[in-house]
Amino acid sequence: MPLSSPTLALIARSSILRAIRPRAMSAAAAVSPSTREPISPATTRIGWIGTGVMGRSMCGHLINAGYAVSIFTRTPSKAEPLLSLSSANPAVLSPSPADLAASCHVVFSIVGFPSDVRSVLLTGALPSLRPGSILVDMTTSDPSLAAEIASAAFKKGCHSVDAPVSGGDLGARNATLSIFAGGDSAVVSHLSPLFALMGKVYYMGGPGNGQFAKLANQITIATTMVGLVEGMLFAHKAGLEVPKFLDAIRGGAAGSRSLELYGGRILKRDMEAGFFVEHFVKDLGICLKECERMGLGLPGLALAQQLYLSLMAHGEGRLGTQALILAIERINNISLENTAPPSS
Repeated sequence: MPLSSPTLALIARSSILRAIRPRAMSAAAAVSPSTREPISPATTRIGWIGTGVMGRSMCGHLINAGYAVSIFTRTPSKAEPLLSLSSANPAVLSPSPADLAASCHVVFSIVGFPSDVRSVLLTGALPSLRPGSILVDMTTSDPSLAAEIASAAFKKGCHSVDAPVSGGDLGARNATLSIFAGGDSAVVSHLSPLFALMGKVYYMGGPGNGQFAKLANQITIATTMVGLVEGMLFAHKAGLEVPKFLDAIRGGAAGSRSLELYGGRILKRDMEAGFFVEHFVKDLGICLKECERMGLGLPGLALAQQLYLSLMAHGEGRLGTQALILAIERINNISLENTAPPSS
């Protein structure tokens, strides 16, 4: 009997990961983290690619901990706050990913899109990377691209870890991010002094599994955000005081991290990005592509992606994900504006 499409998709994914994992293990044996000095400011030079809303704070923690850091960013002005930090090892700006990688033991990237990851890592940093060095991509990206980078790194005698993060701009600033790590477990453990400066690392398995975990995280956030903004609008239409409503549900089953991060911002009409709508749309698109490949139907995800796409259509891609309230307000021709409590 012929196999179904979902079964074939799962077999294909398993075959890809089986093919990559043994090679990654062989590379670890060739240049094992256990044979090199532990990571420390005295022994390790860091490369950092990407100084956006989150990357700038994450990189700053490494600099403040005393690490020597080389930075590449397409917008040099964004790196100026990092270059001016007082440190025993002041950060320096590199002209290209290749130049940066040539002198660094560990190269981090947190950029916008999978095409950016391919550009700065596969064609940029990796060719200049020295054997034994480590790439750490913290962008939310394609699991298949993470596996491809891991394979290419192996051929160079290097390592690669996919380590996307969750926690938004506040998590980045406060070093409380959740870090989903995929790759060789010994390499992830070797990197623990660096991850500890940014948040808490969770090892999810082999190459690409960090990305799969982050995609599942984004699906959870997307549908939670829909529930949050719909609940707020329902409370408003029913005549409730929305701030009191949020206080009432905060400690109950409807309480969530999304409520804590975004409930107050929505009431204040603060749509500044801790995470851009355009990047969230990218993430949800990757989720839907993976669902199609797996033969998995997730209608809540599909609805959330359409609502966020409508924000893009209104030119609101550079707002934060809490701007979802604008889409639901437009559908109903009502607004939560002026429902915030007066400032004390």
